Amino acid sequence: MGAESMKIEKEAEMDGDTRDPKRLKLEEEESSPKIHAFENPLLPLASYDDDDDDEEEEERRGEAIARHGERNNGRKMERNGHGDEIDDGEEDDDEEDSRGLGFSQGKRNRQVEVRRDCPYLDTVNRQVLDFDFEKFCSVSLSNLNVYACLVCGKYYQGRGLKSHAYTHSLEAGHHVYINLRTEKVYCLPDGYEINDPSLDDIRHVLNPRFTREQVEQVDKNKQWSRALDGSDYLPGMVGLNNIKETDFVNVTIQSLMRVTPLRNFFLIPENYQHSKSPLVHRFGELTRKIWHARNFKGQVSPHEFLQAVMKASKKRFRIGVQSDPVEFMSWLLNTLHADLRSSKHNSSIIYQSFQGELEVVKEIHKKGVSEKRENGDDLNMGTAVDGGAENDSIIREASRMPFLMLGLDLPPPPLFKDVMEKNIIPQVPLFNILKKFDGETVTEVVRPHIARMRYRVTRLPPYLILHMRRFTKNNFFVEKNPTLVNFPVKNLELKDYIPLPRPREEEKLRSKYDLIANIVHDGKPGEGSYRVFVQRKSEELWYEMQDLHVSETLPQMVALSEAYMQIYEQQQQQ
Repeated sequence: MGAESMKIEKEAEMDGDTRDPKRLKLEEEESSPKIHAFENPLLPLASYDDDDDDEEEEERRGEAIARHGERNNGRKMERNGHGDEIDDGEEDDDEEDSRGLGFSQGKRNRQVEVRRDCPYLDTVNRQVLDFDFEKFCSVSLSNLNVYACLVCGKYYQGRGLKSHAYTHSLEAGHHVYINLRTEKVYCLPDGYEINDPSLDDIRHVLNPRFTREQVEQVDKNKQWSRALDGSDYLPGMVGLNNIKETDFVNVTIQSLMRVTPLRNFFLIPENYQHSKSPLVHRFGELTRKIWHARNFKGQVSPHEFLQAVMKASKKRFRIGVQSDPVEFMSWLLNTLHADLRSSKHNSSIIYQSFQGELEVVKEIHKKGVSEKRENGDDLNMGTAVDGGAENDSIIREASRMPFLMLGLDLPPPPLFKDVMEKNIIPQVPLFNILKKFDGETVTEVVRPHIARMRYRVTRLPPYLILHMRRFTKNNFFVEKNPTLVNFPVKNLELKDYIPLPRPREEEKLRSKYDLIANIVHDGKPGEGSYRVFVQRKSEELWYEMQDLHVSETLPQMVALSEAYMQIYEQQQQQ
């Protein structure tokens, strides 16, 4: 109980008034002119009890409104213990700051003192700040109106008199807090807002931001950044925490970070502010943190992104369960596209970057599919190959279908050992397995029914994703094909291997690609781990990345690995 309440109770006892002292206090405040709390620095600010909405206050507020005949103009309003109007949710986003007066006056006449100096700024500990995790109060587990204590790094809800942040400020003596949504910094329990430029670096770590000019220069940056612990890191080449069996997510994210138009799109939140998908916004936040040059740490934790993935995929991909990066990549690209596409155009930055087109010819062998027309004429469903008694026929279906990635079939490994009694490590050139898409090579499929397929690429995407089918599943176990694929790191000329459509007169045929990411699987099928080789464009250097481990490597080492999924970038000038 505050000193003011005790004073009212004593006066009530002296006057012989038997009414409820709390009600007396409320009536006195309703009838007396408001005195702003900052006139008395010992009292908390009047407008900061915005989180106290318990039943007792509701009841007292209703009685006071009924007694004074006030109307709420159709809006749900609350009054805190000092008589100021408050709302029952988060703070107003659109507070209009009048800094010159030393106040911030909101649309609901809130008055908050703003100070440029604070005696507690030297207690801020940047070493303990970590904004990578979900923005939940550590006590109530609520995600509404959450503040981070800048002294110990913990998250607390609200800053009213009964809030967890206010209580923490009194119990622990920690006084500086930042609102994780509005990025405003406050001193508790005093309650004033702190407007000091020295806190801008914390705001940038909480919500990294890029101008369009900075985005254009990202790939030209050769400068290293230094974390608070003294370690150096390269923006864009930071390690990702493996929370638990999440290396399949990490290698996928690191690969997509090399796709320039996709990365640039997500570095500027205005590009996708129309989307209501948490997955889109979490992916954007993660992209900005990976490429931010002023991080406090040399690594990033994708925790919030993983939570959005678990929810959007209905736990198909989740923390603690190893999954396939090819399946995850396919799901992620399709989901991001669905969340980003506009109603007018069935397009998005995903399709613009990765979508190509195939011509597919399917041949299905049928028996006795001849039907009779109404007039008695025979109707043959396909082209008869040999007449025969059973009227065998082949149905040919030609269609165009879009693709986001191409699956390449590896030849089966040899069953026998060589004369030295050692296993032979089979190898195959990339152009051999690319023949699957030359329009002539037949691929046998058994699902949904037995058919012979021919594929031909009719449109190449700016970024080509290839994945090698290393794993085959049967009813008993999963087998891994160890065949090494020999591929060029630079200048993969597709027209040398597969026929390509002729470009329009004003266009050039762009069929030459450079590798920018190569995902590798190590270990046994169903177990093992994933790592990725990625290229840093500013210096054309290659790096090997496995969770938090990031090290420079030689281009020759990239081609010696068991490639599982690759991303190639189309050369612009040929």
